Amino acid sequence: MNAPAEWIGERPTALQLGVILLIGVCGVMIAGLQPLLLGTLAQEGRISAAQLGHAATAELLLMGAASAYAGARWQAERLRAIGAISAMVLAALNVATVWANGETVTLIRAFAGVPSGILIWITIAMITRSPTPERWSGIYLTIQTLAQFVLAAALAAWVISRSGANGGFVALAVLCVVCAFASFLLPDRFAPLVADNASTNMPSARGLIALVAPFLWMAFIVGVWVYAEPLSRQAGHAPTVAGVAVSISLACQVLGGATATLLAGRLRWFAALLFCALLNVGCLLAFAVLPSESLYLLTSGVFGFLWLFSLPFMVPMVIAADPTRRAAVLVGGAELAGGSLGPLLASFVVSDVDVRGALGFGAVSLALTVAIAFGLHRRERAVPATIVET
Repeated sequence: MNAPAEWIGERPTALQLGVILLIGVCGVMIAGLQPLLLGTLAQEGRISAAQLGHAATAELLLMGAASAYAGARWQAERLRAIGAISAMVLAALNVATVWANGETVTLIRAFAGVPSGILIWITIAMITRSPTPERWSGIYLTIQTLAQFVLAAALAAWVISRSGANGGFVALAVLCVVCAFASFLLPDRFAPLVADNASTNMPSARGLIALVAPFLWMAFIVGVWVYAEPLSRQAGHAPTVAGVAVSISLACQVLGGATATLLAGRLRWFAALLFCALLNVGCLLAFAVLPSESLYLLTSGVFGFLWLFSLPFMVPMVIAADPTRRAAVLVGGAELAGGSLGPLLASFVVSDVDVRGALGFGAVSLALTVAIAFGLHRRERAVPATIVET
């Protein structure tokens, strides 16, 4: 097994684990709220449709870059100060968005991606030091999806209807302030993943290659899913069907994350990812035939389940490639980058009358991910990996 029997370093207390997860959820919260908040800004005439895409992509890209940079260059020390400062900076940028219009929104949201990525890094740093990173990754993904769903519903029902997008960004700022105070309950440091005299925190070449897999996997998922609504229209469905599909997908995502959490430590990463890849091929084929409404809804649910079921197993895959876990700390950044660039790359192969080119893009990304996973699996079987003691 690639995972150690115990935590790397001291195990956080139950309270500290809760705060660590809260910090990570706060950092990634905007990813689930962008369609609502940025969409409302567009409805209010404060940004154009193109600027909406610019702001969403810039924020997610900087979020991924900041998380990856922190994982590669920073030691997991002074976490309380880093968490508190990052959360307060994020709160200030959320408030600043209230007075922004046009590409100024893009600039502010891009800056907001930096403290968000740092908060996510704190949570990922904990996950990579656990004896079952796939379990903690599943817990984190499930909680963040539930939190995004609940907050999006609450904002839509009680805040945005009265105060518009500004009310939503102020609510996010309040959440960030709460997380800033909660940061003082964090452990102040995590044990290092590498020896104190190591010359670099950068992962090995094999670890960097492994990181391409979560990047491509998320590019596939988001690059396909962003065209779910146009695909429904192309199939001639009723206008309400796409909205129902999103709700079904979210519910199935939560179920998928919870299932992965329960199976953590019992199911090998390669078997899990191969299973997900095969079923995703079926989803792509089902979408491609412009299915009936019932099949479209069923496929959306399966796609959502596989989305969150698969992601926790990316962490042990990367650990198998780089047992020092230096690459594993960068998984979140790779996934965020893939998720932000996937829709852009898919946009080059779709047209106004046929969006099924996104399915072809997804198939290629999926095939490349499986090829990388298969190569890592073969090497893992040939040369059993061992944990580098620190």
